[in-house]
Amino acid sequence: MTTAEAPARDRTLVGIGWMLITTVLFVCVTGIVRHLGSDIPAVEAAFLRYSIGLVMVLPAFLPLLRQPPSAGQMKIYAGRGLLHGIAVILWFYAMARVPIAEVTALGYTSPIFVTIGAAFFFGEKLHLRRIMAVVAGFIGAMVILRPGFQEISSGQLAQLVAAPLFAASFLLAKGLTRTASPILIVGMLSLFCTLTLLPGAILQWRDPTLEEVAWLALTAAFATAGHYTLTRSIEAAPLTVTQPVGFLQLVWAALLGTLVFGEALDPYVFIGGGIVVAAVTYISHREAAAARSMRTPPAVATKV
Repeated sequence: MTTAEAPARDRTLVGIGWMLITTVLFVCVTGIVRHLGSDIPAVEAAFLRYSIGLVMVLPAFLPLLRQPPSAGQMKIYAGRGLLHGIAVILWFYAMARVPIAEVTALGYTSPIFVTIGAAFFFGEKLHLRRIMAVVAGFIGAMVILRPGFQEISSGQLAQLVAAPLFAASFLLAKGLTRTASPILIVGMLSLFCTLTLLPGAILQWRDPTLEEVAWLALTAAFATAGHYTLTRSIEAAPLTVTQPVGFLQLVWAALLGTLVFGEALDPYVFIGGGIVVAAVTYISHREAAAARSMRTPPAVATKV
């Protein structure tokens, strides 16, 4: 192995670390949205979250004064905002009606679309260990969700539709990392999501309480930070590596639902969660071992 390849492996480990942080931040968002419930319309809640987030990332637009995006880039930003905005409405709707672990489990159909899309559009290699980790994570999610498949509710259906939309958004973000900074990508997402959600928010608007605005502001802070760390993750490492790590969010969500919201303990949650943890541990161990082997050659390699 050449010394030039070692930094690439180190960046893979950095990408895994950013994804671990992302899972914690997004589960905080999940908890707040679950706490708010269905009292506020989903599209209005999503609009407030993104409009507040937009204010938080306004400094991200300063570079645009010197070098505005091309027409092609603006189309990608706008398209991503439209897809992501619709997915967010569906996710807010599902979160108010379906147990946290179940919503998160359904969301893990998204990495399947992401992994396939990354291989198809970006030419990322699907090594056997990465395929095994993704498949194992998906199986773990399905183990948790199994009792719910007996009858599909409107909340479950909303999350099932949201999953491929989120996957498309992530793939577009991966492409944008080649030419734009992570903070700009997050800023443009906030802008175009806000514009996408505005018409629906106007149609279903009701004056939010001060407490709801405060909670949604906190949601915006966690979510904006989560999108930043997610973008840093996919910038540093292949999606086929970082997506299996994202399955850890399912474990945090199950614990949150049980400990904070008193959702019934389901043995399938623990069985499926164990599968997910095993998959994440395996992929992380393999990538770490590969990185170490790049830095420290085996004894035989040092012999003349």
